[in-house]
Order: sequence, then structure tokens, then C-alpha cells
Amino acid sequence: MTQSQSKTLLTEGTIWKKMVAFAFPLFLGNLFQQLYNTADSLIVGNFLGSNALAAVSSSGSLIFLLVGFFNGIAIGAGVVIARYYGARDMEKLQRAIHTTVGFGILSGLLLMVLGLLLAPQILVLMRTPEEVLPESISYFRIYFLGSLAFVLYNNFVGILQSVGDSRHPLYYLIFSSLVNIVLDLFFVGVLHLGVGSAAAATVISQFVSAALCLYRLTRKSPEEYRISLRRIQLNPFMLRLIVRNGLPAGIQNSVISLANVFVQSNINSFGRVAMAGCGSYSKIEGFAFLPVTCFSMALTTFISQNLGAGKYDRVKKGAKFGILMGISLAELVGVVLYFAMPSLIALFNSDPEVIAYGTRQARIITLFYFLMAFSHCIAGIMRGAGKATVPMAVMLVCWCLIRVTYITVALHFVPRIEVVFWAYPLTWTLSGGVFLAYFLKGDWMHQRE
Repeated sequence: MTQSQSKTLLTEGTIWKKMVAFAFPLFLGNLFQQLYNTADSLIVGNFLGSNALAAVSSSGSLIFLLVGFFNGIAIGAGVVIARYYGARDMEKLQRAIHTTVGFGILSGLLLMVLGLLLAPQILVLMRTPEEVLPESISYFRIYFLGSLAFVLYNNFVGILQSVGDSRHPLYYLIFSSLVNIVLDLFFVGVLHLGVGSAAAATVISQFVSAALCLYRLTRKSPEEYRISLRRIQLNPFMLRLIVRNGLPAGIQNSVISLANVFVQSNINSFGRVAMAGCGSYSKIEGFAFLPVTCFSMALTTFISQNLGAGKYDRVKKGAKFGILMGISLAELVGVVLYFAMPSLIALFNSDPEVIAYGTRQARIITLFYFLMAFSHCIAGIMRGAGKATVPMAVMLVCWCLIRVTYITVALHFVPRIEVVFWAYPLTWTLSGGVFLAYFLKGDWMHQRE
């Protein structure tokens, strides 16, 4: 085994050191990704006002609705790639990688068409206020012109992370984040081109990061997982395996994001000030997801590689460490945000009403972040174990059906926005209890799908 392979292989070495070494670049990468996403709202809110801020800030749920399905498939591809890499089956590893890229190209083109056609209709269904609607449509249509870059970037990063390389995606993300911020300031602050130019800045920077990842995978990566453009194909066996592992996550992402679109539509019904305040909170909340996302992704790769190598005791120890780190860090962030939220919302917009809405949401939700983190960590473990249908089923019931039902019924009797905010802690509690029961059974390690 070469020195490069030993650095990225998670089946050897001290568990906590390997996992932290893998997760820390993911954390920094997600931090810059969040800064990348928040830059649009900060710059738009300060230069273009609350209407433009509402148009951009409410974007997350709709974007994830359309992108989430394909991201789920990319997760499934990562599980397959990590499993073959852990088992040292290089022939199947190559087939899986090139099938992933081929499927990503088709998915990106399809997503672009869907985003351009469906965004206006969905925004209307979300009860977007009329004064915000034109800018929202402009933002989304330009954003989805870059769908190919978004999908391929996620696929390329998934390949690198599946073989244990979380450092190079970090470098590329830092660079593209800086490009995005510079372009945002130039387009919005200097040229005054409007809210659509913020989306254009994001698209350009995403193409930059995808191109850097592709260069790494075609020119600089070890031969065992190097991409050859001539070998890109849709291998039927690998495509079925990738879809079987990724479809549950894709469905889960889409249906949960559909539920979040429903939540956003209820927030929209309270007016543009509520949209701006809660949208700003959601951008800040993204920072609480950083430790959750990095350890959830690290757990998926760690579990998949070690199960591929048949190291079950290592799997069990790694799972416990990852869960503990994920929930501890998430709750620490939650406590900080609980107290700091008024000042943070004011960075986006100084309107006292906007600040009040974002702060009210934070004071209800932030102290329950440990529950959200626990569910995501267990979901990451199950995906790595090839049990992707388990988190799909739990989250569909708890985070979609029960969340939507609760909001619909409760708002009928108590028409206050706090009712919407409480939907998250309540459904996180339910999913956490179910996941805990399943995790303690322990048979998820041995009965592979």
C-alpha cells in the first residue's frame, strides 16, 4: 500500500484520529460552503433591501427540493465506491466511478430543464408575496442554469470523499467561495445588476469548483480512482447498484424538502418581513449543520469502507465516536446561536421586525440541535451499512408526514408563526427515539442490502 493510499484508507489506524482527520476538512469545506451560500443574502440584503433579501433568503427549501434527489443518488454512489475501495476491488471501483460521472451528466441536464420550467409555478404555490415574486423567479432561473455544475461538483466531491480524500475538495471550495464573494460584490455592489446577478455569481463559482475537481480526478489522482473521459459510461450493473443505494436517500431528500417547502409557504403567508427574518435565520442555522454534516458524511464513508473490509468491531467503535462528536458540537453551536441571534440577523438587515422574526425562531429551535444531529448521524451510519431505506422511512414519516400534519392542524387552532417553528424540535424528538431503538438492535452491521 502506498503512503497516499494509507492516508485515505479508513480501515487502518487509530479510529478517532482517522475520523477526525477525515471530518475536519469536511467541516472546513462545509463552513466555506455555508459562507458561500450566506454571501448572497448578506450582500443582497445590504445593497438591495428587504424585498431582494426575501427573494434570496427563501431559496433554500426550493433549491433543495430540486437538487436533493440527485444529491441522494450521489450519496448512494459514494457508498458503492467506498465499499469497493475498502475491499480493494479496483476493477469494480473504476466501473462505479465512471458510471457515477455519466449519470451525473444526464442528471445535471435534466435538473436544469426542470428548474427552468417549474420554479415559477412552485414559487406561486409557496404563496410567495407578489412584491417578491419577480425577483425570486429571476434568481431561481439563473441559479438552475448552473445545474450541471452543481450535480457534477457533488459527484466529484463524493468520489474523492469515498476514497478518503476530504482535503482537496476543501481547497477547491475555499477558492470558489472567494470567487463567489468577489463576484457578488462586483455584480451587486458595484454594477448594481440586481438579485439575478447574485445567482450568476454562484453559478460561475460552482463551475470553477467542478472544473478543479475534474482536473484532480483526471490528472492528479492515483490510477485506481482516476477518471478517463473516454471511459465514462452507464454500466447497467453499477447503475442499478448506485440507484438501489441512492434512491432511498434521493426520495428522502425530495420528500423532506417538499415538507420544508410546505413549512416555507406557511412562513411566507406571514409576509415578506417574516420571509426575510426567517430566511436570514436559516442561513445562520446552516452553520449549526456543519458538525452534523461533516460527521454524518464521515460516518457513511468510515462505515462503508470498514464493512467492505469486514472489520465489524471497528465499525461499532467508530459509530459511537462519530455520534458523540456530532451531537456535542451541534449543541455547542446551538447554545452560541441562541444568545447571538439578534446581532447575527442584524448583519443581514437592520429592520427591527426582521430581527424579531429571526430571533423568535432561534429561541425555539437552537437548543434542540443535538436531536437533529443524532438523527443525521444515525442516518449516515445506516447509509454506509447499505441500509438506506431505514433513514428514508423514518424521516419520511417523522419529518414529512407528521411535520406537515402537525402544522396544518395546529395552525388552524393557533394561527401564530411560533406553531411553525415548534414543528422542528417535535419531529426531531420523534425521529431520534426511533433511530435510537434501531441502532441499539445492532443487526444493521451484518444484514447488508
